[in-house]
Amino acid sequence: MTDFQSLGLSNGLVTAVTENGYDAPTPIQQKAIPLILEGRDLMGLAQTGTGKTAAFGLPLIDRLLLEKKRAVPKGTRALILAPTRELVNQIAKNLISFLKHTPLRVSSVVGGVSINGQIKRLSKGTDILVATPGRLLDLVDREAIDLRTASYLVLDEADQMLDLGFIHALRRIAGLVADKRQTLLFSATMPKQINELAQSYLRNPERVEVAPAGKTADKVTQSVHFMDKNDKGDFLVDQLRDKPDGLSLVFCRTKHGAERLMRKLAHSGISAGSIHGNKSQNQRDRAIKDLREGTINVLVATDVAARGIDIPGVSHVYNFELPEVAEAYVHRIGRTARAGAEGEAIALCAPEEIGLFRQIEKLIGIDITVAGGEIPPMSAAAGRAKRGGNRNGNSKPGGKKPFRKQSSSGANDNASENRRPPRRRRQNTRRDAA
Repeated sequence: MTDFQSLGLSNGLVTAVTENGYDAPTPIQQKAIPLILEGRDLMGLAQTGTGKTAAFGLPLIDRLLLEKKRAVPKGTRALILAPTRELVNQIAKNLISFLKHTPLRVSSVVGGVSINGQIKRLSKGTDILVATPGRLLDLVDREAIDLRTASYLVLDEADQMLDLGFIHALRRIAGLVADKRQTLLFSATMPKQINELAQSYLRNPERVEVAPAGKTADKVTQSVHFMDKNDKGDFLVDQLRDKPDGLSLVFCRTKHGAERLMRKLAHSGISAGSIHGNKSQNQRDRAIKDLREGTINVLVATDVAARGIDIPGVSHVYNFELPEVAEAYVHRIGRTARAGAEGEAIALCAPEEIGLFRQIEKLIGIDITVAGGEIPPMSAAAGRAKRGGNRNGNSKPGGKKPFRKQSSSGANDNASENRRPPRRRRQNTRRDAA
């Protein structure tokens, strides 16, 4: 299949796709769209940046158009859940671009903005509702939305929703939508709980996979520099000064650390902005817009921005601090090399982060090229965390010799950025996130 027409989409929708500049379907779109059009439940495993929104959005729109129904007041015909405000807004924006020649309506609800305006918009009903779980349940509790009319349920970036502690919210929401429904689950990684979630809420699902779960995009060149944590700031300044025309994302673990780093970069003459849980929604939207338009060329972010930012021009991703959860590394560097482009991911690793680094290597299945610095010894605590298995994968050419193989083992983003991220076994549900 080499064009959208051959996937079974209606002529009108194919026209809208063409007007949006889509030439040919991506692998996940080729595999998912025909199955969704047939009404099958689906579990899709694909890296970020592979076209997942169109993979579920296009056939969903097509099926809604064929039904020729109207949304009832306070109702929605299709519900799409995503973990962060940025991703919700990005999904809604993409869907709206496909609906120019249709009567369908798309609404989005996220935390961080007034709920009253959202209640007013939902009172008329909507065909497609894109939401973060926490804000959606706030609206349910206020009787502003009735989910019983939703015959389509999409869980996008399901692994991130589990990371953010949304498991109970997802279970509650799944019990509120129509029993007779089509359910689609998309995830970039495949932890155990995703399988359990799929078994609970999907009926005889088809599984489509375009890359091994947890693996990074092929066109991302990855490298690591080892250094003392106090040297990271000056090193990053030098790196960014060498790339004055590119767009870069820099990831930190905490919101306070992100803000401090942004100020250091700005003081060094680098046009930088920041996005984290202390920023209002308007401030976050403005920072993303500034990066997209080139007003700034560096955006310092916490993991709240690892999902939902879709800026094709991002050429470099810096892991200024390594994430506590290895899967977050996959999503961070997925902000570059999108839609077939090439990109570079550079990690800065301090001695105390060596255990986290090895966990990342184990997850992605390759030895990351060592581009600078001396490989620090592994601490006893990090060594204990790594016992239990072998890493596989080959080193990339051109770098220093990597580690020797050895045995290894909405939510509220204000809270999640200031402490160790919750493990998937965490049982509490944190409202809205992101």
